[in-house]
Amino acid sequence: TSIRPKKGRYAEVIRTATRMLVACIVVALGRPAGLPAQVTDDAGAFDLIQLERPRILKKAERYLEQAPRTVTADSCDRSAGGPHDYYSEGDYWWPNPEDPDGPYIRRDGETNHDNFIAHRRSLVHLSEIVGTLASAYLVTEEEKYAEHAVAHLKAWFVDEKTRMNPNLLYGQAIKGRHTGRSIGIIDTLHLVEVARGAKLLGDSLSFSERDQNAVGGWFEEYLNWINTHEYGQKEKHHPNNHGVCWSLQAAAFADLVGDEEQLAWIRNQFKTVYLKEMMDNRGGFPAELERTKPYGYSLFVIDAMAGVAQIASTPEDDLWTFQLPAGRGMELGMKGVGDGRDTGASRAILDVLRKEDARPVWVTVWGGSLDLGQALWDLRKKNAPEEVDRIISRLRVYDIAGQVDNQHAKNNSPW
Repeated sequence: TSIRPKKGRYAEVIRTATRMLVACIVVALGRPAGLPAQVTDDAGAFDLIQLERPRILKKAERYLEQAPRTVTADSCDRSAGGPHDYYSEGDYWWPNPEDPDGPYIRRDGETNHDNFIAHRRSLVHLSEIVGTLASAYLVTEEEKYAEHAVAHLKAWFVDEKTRMNPNLLYGQAIKGRHTGRSIGIIDTLHLVEVARGAKLLGDSLSFSERDQNAVGGWFEEYLNWINTHEYGQKEKHHPNNHGVCWSLQAAAFADLVGDEEQLAWIRNQFKTVYLKEMMDNRGGFPAELERTKPYGYSLFVIDAMAGVAQIASTPEDDLWTFQLPAGRGMELGMKGVGDGRDTGASRAILDVLRKEDARPVWVTVWGGSLDLGQALWDLRKKNAPEEVDRIISRLRVYDIAGQVDNQHAKNNSPW
């Protein structure tokens, strides 16, 4: 399957990335002048490359020194699979104190840090590496970044000695109960960024047509597996964030390999299920609000829906602007910022920013940036533009994508 991008792909990527990254900032600040002057071009338009270039290249240089590490590098004697099979274990499952060698028991909300997560960590790291190196290639057009990203892609999806099997038969296993579960498919959510990066690298001289076909073939096979295996079928129609995350993955993989039929199915599912059945008339998601962590899960599902809308939309069928007669749509779902919606967290952010202190203020985002957006909204509503610029000049935002190596937050450039 050829994955070479069409002419003008760079411009498309810039528009896509800008649309998603600036969404929260634009809602909160409402004007380009609220952004630091150094991240706008001569016409005053937001310049994503100028903003991201220092951070991306600093990370990319570090990743150039890292060799691929795939599922074959780590093993667990509790896995029912082989060396090429991805394996993970459910977070909240523990040995039974009354039967230490028997089936694990559930302790909801308590993560068992002794469970096997090495493959998950490697997969997360792959998404970080490919995403960063593909971005570095985008902003510099230097082949060294593409070449190293391709080496990781080949190790994971092509090389017979190190490649991962294109299925998730052994994800989210539970000792003594399940060798794998359908919900394990959410583990490969991190492959969305890998697929996007692979598509961006399609015009690189370092990514031969043969290797592109091999990588595309792996994703095509995995896409078929999540559509046909019972695990995939169950996850595909799961009535909460798991179903949306299935579609986010399928959309990225289908876009990579050119499966328009799959993308059409996802657009229909978005409108007839995610909006019509899962979202209520206030823009909330009842299935997520019933969870033990309703706020985090609500942010998670709308974030996944935004990814689906971005990847699967067409000019004729734009999921960003589509609305049901009752008004359900992405705009309603994202209306978490505005007058009277301040929270204890958003007020705390403002209190810190307003202190007379020259030190930068770091805000870490994991699961959603709603409170930050609300803080910036209130800041704009209650202060002159010059004061807004002065206050936010101290702000540094670290969006935790990898969720594994938080140490690299120190290496990020200022927001």
